[in-house]
Amino acid sequence: METREHLLHRLQAIQRQFRHIPPQAMQQAATDYQLPLSQVAAVVAFYSFFSTQPRGRFDILFSNCTSCGYLVEGENLLQILCRQLQTVPGKTRADDLVSIDETSCIGMCDHGASMLVNGIPITGLNLEKLARIAQRVTDAIPVQHWPVEWFAIVDTVHRRDLLLAKHPVPGSALRQAFSQGAGETLAIIRRSGLRGRGGAGFDTGKKWQLSRDTSGNTRYVVCNADEGEPGTFKDRLLLHEYAEELFEGMTLCAFIIGATQGFIYLRGEYRYLLPQLQSALKRRRSRGLLGARILKQRNFDFDIAIVVGAGAYICGEESALIESLEGKPGIPRIRPPFPVTHGYLGQPTVVNNVETFIAAAHITVHGADWFKAAGTTASAGTKILSVSGDCGKPGIYEYPFGVTIRQVLDDCAAVAAQAVQIGGPSGALLGPAAFDRTLAFDDVSTGGSVLVFGQQHDLLTIHRNFARFFAHESCGFCTPCRVGTQLLQNTLDNIAAGRGATADIEELQQLGKIVQRQSHCGLGHTAANHVLDSLRQFPQVFPNRMRSPFTARFDLDQALASTRRITRQNDAAAHLDQHK
Repeated sequence: METREHLLHRLQAIQRQFRHIPPQAMQQAATDYQLPLSQVAAVVAFYSFFSTQPRGRFDILFSNCTSCGYLVEGENLLQILCRQLQTVPGKTRADDLVSIDETSCIGMCDHGASMLVNGIPITGLNLEKLARIAQRVTDAIPVQHWPVEWFAIVDTVHRRDLLLAKHPVPGSALRQAFSQGAGETLAIIRRSGLRGRGGAGFDTGKKWQLSRDTSGNTRYVVCNADEGEPGTFKDRLLLHEYAEELFEGMTLCAFIIGATQGFIYLRGEYRYLLPQLQSALKRRRSRGLLGARILKQRNFDFDIAIVVGAGAYICGEESALIESLEGKPGIPRIRPPFPVTHGYLGQPTVVNNVETFIAAAHITVHGADWFKAAGTTASAGTKILSVSGDCGKPGIYEYPFGVTIRQVLDDCAAVAAQAVQIGGPSGALLGPAAFDRTLAFDDVSTGGSVLVFGQQHDLLTIHRNFARFFAHESCGFCTPCRVGTQLLQNTLDNIAAGRGATADIEELQQLGKIVQRQSHCGLGHTAANHVLDSLRQFPQVFPNRMRSPFTARFDLDQALASTRRITRQNDAAAHLDQHK
């Protein structure tokens, strides 16, 4: 069992104490954990929630997601708050009171513009609330004394089906498994047709079987609760309301494969859920559902620890997640070998997401046929969706696989949608001609995100946001992703600024294919999907912004900005108009 504080947790505590991680603290951590200082420094540099420079006593991070971002009806809330607090983005104010910056999607897409204040989410931002926040920061009122209702996160569920309709009695899946044995329970999981709910859809029973059959004395169960795909927030609900089923599913998996230790890797943006999750774990231990001799089974000990991430989208990739669990930067591994045979600490490890473990617990209670009765032949069961964007009823929806995109759009009151992004930026961008396609592994597969874009949305702006996200979140391990995502962003920015040329269309195609085919891991493989999809589905988006067959690829006037600062001249004669 794990007893020592995880390195990420030590560094998070240091960050909270000093508002940054100073060199001497890194050195002490390296000594305490018997690690090279270079490894600790690499971890600090890798995760976006760590800083080597002091952050403000009020550290504010605006989400820059397309759904929960800070651009609201033409207003830039980040810039407005910076003006109100007399600071600039990315820099700590001289008196150390406040720092304001942006971060990737924080999973509050159904709540409008959102931010993290000292790691705690505040949603539903508008000008009035922003002014009240600015006043409390100015008055140095501690966050714990701010209005409680500002921090209330309400999970709105519009449709419940197999998994969300009813809670099984805690322990019922385990009692059923103990009664029929590990082998028969695994056979039921396999017969059910359960596939991983993260998007790739690997056969869950087969994965568990492979780990069970691999030689080794130690096995691990890992729950990937690091949903970082912009537009995805279903795990927020599941962790909040269905933690018992999650823990039951993980324990069930441990019984089947012979594991004694499990981990939940919780995304840093959901840290606010940690006390509730820890209480649920404690409650299960007191009931004999976790710990030594679970439900008095003589040879079955299993417990679960929670490791909180520190802001890295790439850690949603299972091998990067395992690297992070091991106290390293979350850089994806070269595969094979795969985690089922060589995972955490080189041992057989099953990694599934929150929804998959919950589904396994339900299947064990209700049976394979119950599960297969919903969905399609190739896609059994249901899928839980996070729906947000330009729709009247954002929130959580659970549908049997095989539901059409049009049905989802009708149910969420998406009027005159011009496009929908299925599976987040890494998924598929579809236009109205494809709205009768179905959500299923053999048609449009998804990890759960449905982003709706109405006619008022400029798709080029959406693409720039997505491209910026991937360039920022690339781990930098391989050149195709590290350089390719940045080039995609630069090209889209040039087009948006009126500096695009017709040759850029071919360049986007070539860049997208290189990133897609040559990148090391899934992030790179899917980072150009939105651009390539748009070139097929919305071919007018890019040419409509072109000025001529050839134009300057950089802003000549902007290139003289440093000269203007030096000479202190900013009149008309100090500027160039390159479009004359």
